[in-house]
Amino acid sequence: METLEITRVEPINVSRKWLAFALCVVAYTLSGTVSTLMSVYLPVAIPELKGSAVTQAELGEIGAYVSAIYLYGWMCGGLLFGIVSDRIGRKKSLTLVTALYGLSTCLVTIIPDWYSLLAIRFTAGMGVGGVLLITTVYISEIWDERGRAVILGVLAVCFPIGIVTTGSLNLLFSDWRTAFGIGLIPLVAALLIFLFLPESDRWKGIREVRNNQQSIFNAQNRPNLIRGSLIFGAVLIGLWGIFSWLPTWAQTLLVSGQDGQKERGLLMILLGMGGITGGVLSGILINRFGKRNTLMATFATCVVMCGILFVTNQAFSNIIYIETAMLAFCFGISQGALSSYIPELFPVVVRGTATGFCFNVGRFFTATAVFFIGSLVTVLGGFGNALLVFSLPFAIALLVTFRSK
Repeated sequence: METLEITRVEPINVSRKWLAFALCVVAYTLSGTVSTLMSVYLPVAIPELKGSAVTQAELGEIGAYVSAIYLYGWMCGGLLFGIVSDRIGRKKSLTLVTALYGLSTCLVTIIPDWYSLLAIRFTAGMGVGGVLLITTVYISEIWDERGRAVILGVLAVCFPIGIVTTGSLNLLFSDWRTAFGIGLIPLVAALLIFLFLPESDRWKGIREVRNNQQSIFNAQNRPNLIRGSLIFGAVLIGLWGIFSWLPTWAQTLLVSGQDGQKERGLLMILLGMGGITGGVLSGILINRFGKRNTLMATFATCVVMCGILFVTNQAFSNIIYIETAMLAFCFGISQGALSSYIPELFPVVVRGTATGFCFNVGRFFTATAVFFIGSLVTVLGGFGNALLVFSLPFAIALLVTFRSK
């Protein structure tokens, strides 16, 4: 049973709602940038931090540590700061997580070695995990029900916009340390959030005391919990494995001595643009074909496009741009469709808790899988073959979705 203690609060006026949305957009967008910025600069940052030239195998091993530790931080932040926001409020917790990833990003500009980078990327991941969770909860609580779905859809598209920003920064700045100075923007945003945003009226007006709450692990919810965790976790493994390493793979296809700054930047922009387009169109596809059919078609196409991209290209050519855009388009559809599919696997009373579990357990699997890519590069003989392995998670997601009702 749940006991609710409700306090009457004044509604938030329209202008303050739009200010809140604008600042959440900034925090959400730059979380996409911070998540992918190291990926495009990895081939130049690691040799500098290590103090010597590195082989492909060494780059794969160190890069695996960097990517995995970030995703572990993301997972921890998603779990921890959801609890924190329930205790201290949405506004204060959003200020905290935005400042955390902003400060961590700024500190990358002065780190002396790659060991320091690991610690900084972990805290940045924690902040981003918190931002993606709390902004969504906060906006859903302050926004009118009629326009809530649309405004949350726009917010979700901001993450791939941040990926496009990553590609743009790579084109503008050859010095990777300078690019990480973008962490100043979320620091300013955190200050503005603290000074000007209203607290969620629902958080202020309702205090919940939960006793004997329905468990997400009971016989009714357990099958869907396993299904949701497998599907979302598999997709994250495939998506992050490819997102994190595609620029580095492209670098290995270039002629020796070519810096690859332009190519890596354009690929990251295409990854982001494809994600935006796919995310926007996912709702139309779901309405036309249904969630399950849309997901199965998307996962199957991801498997095919991974094979085309990583098997047929032995040297860099412009066709890689087209194939990357098509793969990213499928990534965007999958993320948009899963945002609708996974929550509806569960009853309303445990929907938030169960969905959060599926998402964050998936991140644990992702970080663990991405960690081993360095070994795959060595065993399989190159980044192309290693990244091809990351098409398998989409096949698993396809199978699980097919077997679901």
